Amino acid sequence: MNVQDQALLDRVTTSFAVQFGHAPDLVVRAPGRVNLIGEHTDYNDGFVLPCAIGPATMVAISKRDDDKVDVVAADFDNARDMFALTPPPERNLSQPWADYVRGMIFAIQNAGCALSGAKIAIAGNLPKGAGLSSSASLAVAVGKANLALNGTDIDNSRLAQIAQKAECDFVGTQCGIMDQLISAQGKAGHALLIDCRSLKLTDAPIPDDIAIMIVHSGVTRGLVDGHYNARRRQCEAAAAAMGVKALRDANLNMLAAARLDAVTTARARHVITENQRTLAAADALAKSDLAALGMLMAQSHASMRNDFEITVPAMDDLVALLQNAIGNQGGARMTGGGFGGAAVAIMPIAHVADVQAAIQKQYVTPDGHAPLIMVERPGPGVAIL
Repeated sequence: MNVQDQALLDRVTTSFAVQFGHAPDLVVRAPGRVNLIGEHTDYNDGFVLPCAIGPATMVAISKRDDDKVDVVAADFDNARDMFALTPPPERNLSQPWADYVRGMIFAIQNAGCALSGAKIAIAGNLPKGAGLSSSASLAVAVGKANLALNGTDIDNSRLAQIAQKAECDFVGTQCGIMDQLISAQGKAGHALLIDCRSLKLTDAPIPDDIAIMIVHSGVTRGLVDGHYNARRRQCEAAAAAMGVKALRDANLNMLAAARLDAVTTARARHVITENQRTLAAADALAKSDLAALGMLMAQSHASMRNDFEITVPAMDDLVALLQNAIGNQGGARMTGGGFGGAAVAIMPIAHVADVQAAIQKQYVTPDGHAPLIMVERPGPGVAIL
């Protein structure tokens, strides 16, 4: 176990012991993720290319002898939430973090899996609002922990689908399957090309001499309060106008013939071209063609900025600085749902120090601080520790 995971394990087990007076029965770890390319394509039945990363959420859990779920959040000053398994829980408007736990418990029960009452402690080291999928990591960890506590073993792709329903139906973000699926099915040393319609996973190895750099723009994003759901509605409207099930089935000729309004056309154009870029990027990665990958990442960012309109000025500045520092030995783009969050960059490990120095010298967050910079390798998916 690495130092980062050991520190997180110590924190979550200590929180559990302090709050509940004994050690947990088990601990589950679920990673965050970074998406290399393929943004807002997942809920359009398209293609994405994410990998799991080192930062994660851990859930420590033990059974109760009643139907109550008692949860403590170590990251929120040991805030507590308690609810019963029946009737179905309602939203906790005063503690938004608790809705991901309540929603996941509810979704597991709806999927036909019996649960017992539980004592739960949660801790994570994913930066909040960075677009690295802390919410999916939390839901997947809570789901795996509760199922394991009750001796129920389900396929990790099914676990991801349940976690997606929790976020869509309970929390209210109409997200696709990518975040939950990569947290559940991540593979060390690999990105995964995911077909979000069939849930087919294709390994995309990342050579040991390639680094993934994540730089937080300093703009915290919130998908429920933002325009994420509006973008999904616009995509669905475009697909309906073209007579296809989803934008994955459309092409640019069909879009031109549909004569949609300018905004809806732009939204659909992003998704159609982003699917093409994602497949091409997986091919470039397989060939270790960093120059081609960098061009595709640059095109992706331009499309998110101009057609999908989900970037912010600070992010555009950060991505431009990264692209300039990396040159043709890789690339950079915004990652995540948009409206802030982090940029992702790919480059040879030998270039990391120079690129990091350039960003530290040239970029400050909107509130005047140095940006958080993380250098990652693809890690494994959810696991019982």
